[in-house]
Parts: sequence; C-alpha cells; structure tokens
Amino acid sequence: MTSTATVPRLAGDHTLAFLRQGYTFISQHCDALATDRFRTRILLRPVLCARGSGAARMFYGGNHFTRTQGAMPPTVLRLLQDKGSVQQLDGSAHRHRKALFIDLLMNETATAEITEAFRDAWREAMAGWARRPFVVLLDEAYLILTRSVCRWMGLPENGRSDPAMARALSDMVEQAGSIGPAVLRALWRRRKVEHDIARLVTQIREGRADIAQDAPVRVIARHCDEAGTPLSVEDATVEILNVLRPVAAVARYVMFAALALHQHPQIAATLAGAPRERRIAFAEEVRRLYPFFPLVGGKVKAPFTWDGHTFDAGDWVLLDLYGTNHDPRRFADPDVFMLDRAISWRDQGFDFIPHGGGDATTDHRCPGEQFTVSIMAEATRLLLDEMSYTVPPQDLTVALDRMPAKPESGLRIADVMPHRAAHHPSL
Repeated sequence: MTSTATVPRLAGDHTLAFLRQGYTFISQHCDALATDRFRTRILLRPVLCARGSGAARMFYGGNHFTRTQGAMPPTVLRLLQDKGSVQQLDGSAHRHRKALFIDLLMNETATAEITEAFRDAWREAMAGWARRPFVVLLDEAYLILTRSVCRWMGLPENGRSDPAMARALSDMVEQAGSIGPAVLRALWRRRKVEHDIARLVTQIREGRADIAQDAPVRVIARHCDEAGTPLSVEDATVEILNVLRPVAAVARYVMFAALALHQHPQIAATLAGAPRERRIAFAEEVRRLYPFFPLVGGKVKAPFTWDGHTFDAGDWVLLDLYGTNHDPRRFADPDVFMLDRAISWRDQGFDFIPHGGGDATTDHRCPGEQFTVSIMAEATRLLLDEMSYTVPPQDLTVALDRMPAKPESGLRIADVMPHRAAHHPSL
C-alpha cells in the first residue's frame, strides 16, 4: 500500500469508464496500478476507490463514514434507502434503530417463518408454471418473495395487490443503477407504495388495523427512538420498506442459484436430497461469486488516518464489494465455483462481504443475510427436489456493465412439472 502522497491518481473524470466497466471498474484499475486504492473523479467529484479486506475493515469497522446525502447518487439513495432510514443514521441513533432489525431478522424463529412462507408461495406458483410455455424466474421470484414477506410482516391481504407490490419493489432494485424514464417510473411506484404503507402505519397507531400484536409491521410502526418518541409516520414507512424491499431483492440470488445449478450440473447432482448444510454452503458460494451490488459509498465524518492515508471530513470513498469477494489473495481461483470454501455470513468479517462487512449488530452490515441464505437454500431444494424443468436456449451471459447484473433473459425455465416431495430436511 502507498502513502497519501503516492496513492495513484487517474486523471480526469471516469464516470463513463465506470459505466462501461461496471462491477470490475475498481479492481481492473487497482490491478493495472498495482495497488488496492486509487484516486480519481466520478460524477465530477473527487473520490478514493478501494478494495480488499483491509479497506473493508477501514470502511465498516471504525465508525468513520456516514451514508447520508452525497455518499451515493440521489436516485440510488431514494430508491434503496431514503431520508430517515436506518442506513442514514450514525452513532447511538444508528445502533438503537439497528437493534429493531436485529431483533426482527436475526433469529432462528423468524428465519424459519420466512422460509416457510417462501416455500408455500413457491408451491402455489408452481401449479401455474406448469400451464405456461415458460416463465422468467427472476420475475417469478420477485412475486413469490413479495408475497412471502408481506405475509410474514403481517400486511393485510384485503386490498393488497402482490403483483403491483412486486413490480414496485423490483423497480426499486432493478432501476437503482439506471437513468432516464425508468427511474422516474420506479420513483413513482415507490411513492405509491409509501402512501399505502403510511396509511397502514396510521391505522395501526390509531388501533384501526386488524393485525396481530406481534406482527413485524406493527412492531416497526410502533417503534420509538432513543428518547422514547415514536418514529414519524414517514420514517416508520421507510423502515417497513427496508424489510420488504431487501427480502424481495433476494429474487436475484434465487435466479443466480438456479443459474449456478444449470452451469454446474455435477454440483447440482450432489445437492439433490442433500442436507441443508450443503445447500447453505452452495448459497454462500453463489453470493460470493455472482454479482449483486458492485460497491458501496461513504462520506468521511471526521479526519482520520488509515495505512498512511489521511482522510478529511467530507471525503468520498467507494468500497469495491464485488472485487473484494473475488480477491485471489483470499479466494483461490476466485472466478471458479467451489462448494467447499467454508465461508459464512456468521463470520461477520471483512473479506466475504456481499452484504457489507463487519458486525451487523453494531456496523452498517445488512442484518438480512440469515434470511437471504435460508431462502436461497430452500429455493435450491425446491428446484432440485420438488420440480423438474428445462432451461431453453437463451443468452445466459451476465454482463458486468449492467448494475445490478443479470442475464438479459432473467433466466427462462420451461416444461415445469411439480412433484411434491414426501418430506424435506428440517429448517
């Protein structure tokens, strides 16, 4: 690593290069410059780009960064987080709000419940798939997961349109890296969902909603800040969306799990009827290898020095998530699918960071990894043990200049035939 004075600098603005290279922008330039960090300009702003476990530890482990305005482009923040959300908080306010999500998401009971809801919704969908010439798995997974998380959260079914909600939640994710009319459509759909959820929050607080007392949506709607003051209706609405949207976003990992099964039939053969632990290992390697979000941004809160580099307040830093997960110093043959890498979200470290690094209970690491991995493992079981299908000819190339990335087809599957298993491994 280099000192502040010798951190390589890429002259000029590299916004277009970033859009062309996508997920590999930071790692390609780091490789070319023989470094793990470099300075340049993106969106006409000076930025330091960094990769690797050391950079992740600096980014997540020292409470040096804020995710407030300026950390990422405004449309990305609006679609994926929004003002007043837990991701936008720092210090004790962040820890207090984060505890709400830790309690709701990071426990075995909740994980079993969401996985069961996912399994039930998948089985319901399979009957319809068998009558169609083909289905786009990414789209279907969004709908299944939307239905699953709405049921788990306790959202009233009366008047709820799961397809409309799924379109809105998928747009928030799929259009986060876009520009133009698609973003405006996604923002409009988000606003409509926010309006409906805000009305539900008000009904819950006024005692007019027929919702179970322990339903997660009620817990969030009645949550109070550190001072014991109830969250504003707007903030409670955002935090409810901060459960709905990320669970729906697991659709991309479900699609990538199916793609991995198709691309690695020898591995798929070993997973049919396999114990849950093997399917968990499969899910973790899918999360490491396949692209989810490319990077995360932060703004420095106060001056500090890291490995000879001095940061000033307001400095903008981009951490390479994809490149860190493909670092050959940590992962041998990083572009090869290996089932026995012994990686897990439970390690809460800084080298395997598909959902960010550090300790989810104290840092900005996503608290939903337990849900994600369990859903992926169950999707793998359902694909292998409860149905047969074919993958018709299509372009399955995953272009890394599209963010978030996916095969253009969304992965079409055909000739679906459900065959309900007599039993399944316990959750």
